[in-house]
Amino acid sequence: MVMIIFLHHHIVASLSPLQQKTALFQFKQSLTISPPTICYYKSYSDIMYISPTHPKTRNWSMSSDYCTWEGVTCDHKTGDVIGLDLSCSQLEGTILPNSTLFQLSHLRFLNLSNNDFTNQDSFLSNEFPREFGFFAKGLTHLNLSFTEISGRVPSGISHLHKLVSLDFSCSYHLVQLDDDVFKSLLQNLTRLRVLNLEGVNISSVLPFNLSTSLRVLNLRYTGLHGVLPQEVFHLPNIEFLALRGENNLESLQVVLPKVKWGSSRTLQHLSLQDINFHHECIPDSIGFLDSLTTLSLSKCNLSGPVPKSIGNLGQLIYLGLERNNLSGPILTLLQNLTNLSYLILHENSFTGPFPSSFASTKFIDINLFRNGLTGPLPPGLFDLPSLEKLDLSHNGLTGEVHVFGSSKPHLKSFDSRNNSLHGSNPQTFSHFVNFTRIDVSSYNFSGVLDFKIFSRIEPLKYLDLSHNSLSVRGTAMSTLPPRLHHLGLSSCKLKEFPHFSRDAEILLEYVDLSNNDIDGEIPYWVGSVSLYLNLSQNMLTGGLEHLPWNNIQYLDLHSNKLNGSLSTLICNSGSLQILSLSNNTLSGVLPICQNNLTSLSVFDLRMNNIEGNIPQTLTNFRNLETINLNGNRFKGRIPSSFAEFDSLQVLDLGNNQINDTFPQCLETLPNLQVLVLKSNKFYGGINKSSEVEHPFPSLRIIDISYNNFSGPLPAIYFKDFKAMMNGKVNKLVRSYMEHQYYSDSTNLVIKGNDILLSRILTVFTTIDVSKNNFEGGIPEYLGSLVSLRFLNLSHNHLTGHIPPSIANLTVLESLDLSSNQLEGEVPPQLTGLYSLALLNLSYNKLRGHIPEGFQFNTFENDSYVGNLGLCGKPLSNKCGHDNVTQEEDEEEDDDYFFGGFTWEAVVIGYGCGVVPAFIAGYWMLLARKPKWFAGIIARELGLKVRRMEIKWR
Repeated sequence: MVMIIFLHHHIVASLSPLQQKTALFQFKQSLTISPPTICYYKSYSDIMYISPTHPKTRNWSMSSDYCTWEGVTCDHKTGDVIGLDLSCSQLEGTILPNSTLFQLSHLRFLNLSNNDFTNQDSFLSNEFPREFGFFAKGLTHLNLSFTEISGRVPSGISHLHKLVSLDFSCSYHLVQLDDDVFKSLLQNLTRLRVLNLEGVNISSVLPFNLSTSLRVLNLRYTGLHGVLPQEVFHLPNIEFLALRGENNLESLQVVLPKVKWGSSRTLQHLSLQDINFHHECIPDSIGFLDSLTTLSLSKCNLSGPVPKSIGNLGQLIYLGLERNNLSGPILTLLQNLTNLSYLILHENSFTGPFPSSFASTKFIDINLFRNGLTGPLPPGLFDLPSLEKLDLSHNGLTGEVHVFGSSKPHLKSFDSRNNSLHGSNPQTFSHFVNFTRIDVSSYNFSGVLDFKIFSRIEPLKYLDLSHNSLSVRGTAMSTLPPRLHHLGLSSCKLKEFPHFSRDAEILLEYVDLSNNDIDGEIPYWVGSVSLYLNLSQNMLTGGLEHLPWNNIQYLDLHSNKLNGSLSTLICNSGSLQILSLSNNTLSGVLPICQNNLTSLSVFDLRMNNIEGNIPQTLTNFRNLETINLNGNRFKGRIPSSFAEFDSLQVLDLGNNQINDTFPQCLETLPNLQVLVLKSNKFYGGINKSSEVEHPFPSLRIIDISYNNFSGPLPAIYFKDFKAMMNGKVNKLVRSYMEHQYYSDSTNLVIKGNDILLSRILTVFTTIDVSKNNFEGGIPEYLGSLVSLRFLNLSHNHLTGHIPPSIANLTVLESLDLSSNQLEGEVPPQLTGLYSLALLNLSYNKLRGHIPEGFQFNTFENDSYVGNLGLCGKPLSNKCGHDNVTQEEDEEEDDDYFFGGFTWEAVVIGYGCGVVPAFIAGYWMLLARKPKWFAGIIARELGLKVRRMEIKWR
C-alpha cells in the first residue's frame, strides 16, 4: 500500500524534463537486450508483416538529448515525454510495480509490443501490472500486444477515458479480462476507436452498449459465448470487425442481418470464423456492404448457394468462404468482382465447370481444394498475370493441362493432385524458376523424367510427383534443390535414391519414396529427415542404425528386405509416433527400454523373425494404441503390465509361439477394440468370473482360434461385449481405424477364407474361437450381440442345440458351427437372417428338416454334410410323407426279390464264377432295382445299414 501511495505521489506531481530522462534511462537499465529475432505483426487489414527486431534502447545515453533517443517523442514546447515506441526492440525482463515507466505521467502514446516481459518472479507471475490502470491519464494509445505479460487486466484500465486505441492482442489467454472489467471498459471508453483483444481470455457475452466510435473491433479467440447482438453489425463507423470462436462451434452464435446493415458504408473488413450459423445461408443483405474489401466467413456451418448479390461487392479483394457446406456453381461469384485477388473456397460442395473467363485479372491466390468441380480447365487460367498460388486438388476436373508450356513462369505454387487431369512430360518445370511448391501427384504424367530439371529451381521447398506413370531417373549430376522440405516420389519406378549436393544443408521434413524398385542400403542423408519417412515396398537391405531415431515422428519401412535387430536407439525416440517395420527379415529380440516414452502410438513389427519374450518394459511406451507383433517367434507369456495400456485399441499377437493362459489382465483395457491371439500355444479354460464390472467394454474383434483353450465358452465375456450390442450399427457413419498416415490391419478368416483386412471398419465385428477344445453348449445370450457380423465356433467339442436366439443377429454375414457335436434341429428362426452369406453346420449330429426360405435357399450340400439325420433341400434325403413312400417302394422291391429270385440263386451264381455274378448285378442296376440288392448283401454281411443312408446317383 505504501508503494502505491508513493507512485500516486509521483504520478500526480509531474516530473521535470530531467527527471523524465532519468526515469526513461532507469527503465532501460531494468531490462536486458535479447539476441535478434524476427518480429511478426498484423495490420488491421489482417495482412501479416515481418521485420527484423532492432534494439532501440542500445544507444540511449545520459550524455545525449533524451528527445533524440530512438523510440522517444517529446513535446517540443515543454520537453515532456509524450510518446514511447519500443516495439520489436529485443527487450527482455519484468515490468515491476515500482518501474520508473509509470512515472511518465505525460505519456500519450505507449507501444511496447513484440518484446518479452515474462514475469520471472513466481509471486508476481500471474499479476498483470495494475499500475497500467492509473498512470498517464492523458494516454490515448496503449499497445501491449505480443509482450507475454500475463494475469488479470486491472479495473483501472476502464478509467483511462482518453484512450483511442487499446491493443492486448495475441496473448494466447495469458491475459484475462474479467466480465465486469470488460463491460465497464466498453461502457466508459467512449472515445475508443481501436479495440484489439485477440487471444485475451474474456469468456463472457458481448454487451449491447458498444461505443459508436469503434472502427476496429477484434475479438478473435477470446472465448466469447452466447448470442452476438446484432448491434455490432450496425455500428456506424466500424471498418474492421473480426470474431473467431474456439473449438466449440456452439460457444458463439450469430445471425447476420437480413436487411441493410448500419455499417454498410464503412465496413471494409469482415472476418467471422469458427462461428455457428446453424446451417444458415449467406443472406442477400451481404450485397449492401459495397465498401467491403475483405470477406471471410470460414468454418461457419453455412450452407446453400452463395447469393448473386455478392457480385455487388465491387471493391472486394479477398473472398474466403472455406470449410462450409456451400454449393452451386462458382461462376456467379466471379462475374462482377473485378478487383478480386484472393479466392479461397476450399472444402465446400461447389459443383459445375470451372469458369471459362474471369472478370478480374488480378488473381494472386485461387484455392478450390476439395470441392466437386468437373470438366476442363480454361487455357487462360495460367495466363493470369499475377497468379502465384493455384490449388485445384481433390476435385473431378478432367482434360489436358498445358500450364507447363506457358511462356510466363509466374506461378510459385501449383497443386492439382487427385483429379483426372493429364499433361505432357513436365520437362518444362525448369522454366518456373520461382516455384516453391509443385504437387502433381496422380496426374497421369508418363515418360522418363530426370532430376536435373529440379536442381535449377533453388526456391523449391515442396515437390510431389507420386502415383504417376513416370519413370524418374537421376545421374551423378542430378541433385535435388537445397531448400527442399517435402519430397514425394511414391510409385515413380525409381531404381535408386535421389542425390543431394555434398555441401547441401539438408532440410527435409517429409520424404515418401514408397512402392518403387530401390535396392541397396539406406543413404546417409535419410538421417536428416525430421518428420515423415516412408521407404516401404522397395527392396532395401541392411540394418536400421542410420535412421533418424532422434527426430522422426513417422517411420514406415514395411515390405523390404531389411535385416538385423531393432535398434536400441528407439528407446530415445522421444518424437516417434508411428513405427511400421512389418514384412522384413528383422531378427533378434525386442530392446528393453527403461525410458517412459509417451509419443509412440503405433508399434507394427508383424511378419519378421523376432524372437524371445515380450518385455515388461514395452509398457513404457505408455500411449500405444496399436501393437501388432503377428507372425514372429515370440515365446513366453503376455506381460501383466499390459494392463497399463489405457489407450490400446489393437493388440495382434497371432501366429507366434506364446505359451500362456488367457490374459485376463487385458479385460480392464477401456479402449481395446481388436484382440488377435490366433495360432499360438494358449491353453486352459477361460475365466468364469471377473472382478471387472464390464470386461472388454470396447471389444469388437476377437480371434483366439488355433489354440488349446478348453472348458466352456467364455460366458463372462460373451454376454458383456457392449461394443457388439449396438442395434443401430447400420446407421452409423462408416469410418476406419486409422491414424495419420497409418491404417490398422489384420488377418482374419472371413466366410471361410483367410483375408487381410488392410483397413478395419469401425463397425466390423467378429468372434472366432475355432480350432480349440471348447465344450458344453452355445449360450443363448450370444443373441444379444446384435451387431455381430461373423461368428465362428467350428472345430471344438460343443454339444447341445443351436440356440434360436442367434436369429437376433440380423446383420450376421457368416455363421460357422461345423465340426462339433451339436444335435437337434436347425432352428427355423434362422431363415430371418437376410444378410447371411455363409452357413456351415457340417459334421455335427443335427437331425430333422432343413428350414427353407430366403438365404437358406442359396446354401449348398456343403453347409450340411456329415449330419446323418438331416433331410430336405439341398440334400437328396427327403423328409415326411416322402419317406413313407420310399419305404413302401423298398418293401415292394424286397417282395419282388423273394418272390422269384432267391439267395440260393445268387449262391449258385457265385459258385459258377465271379464274372457271371457281376454280369447279373450289372443287369439288376440297369433294371433300376438296386436297393433290394444292396439290402440283401448288407444283411448277409451282417452290416446295419439304414435305407436313408444309401445314396445312389
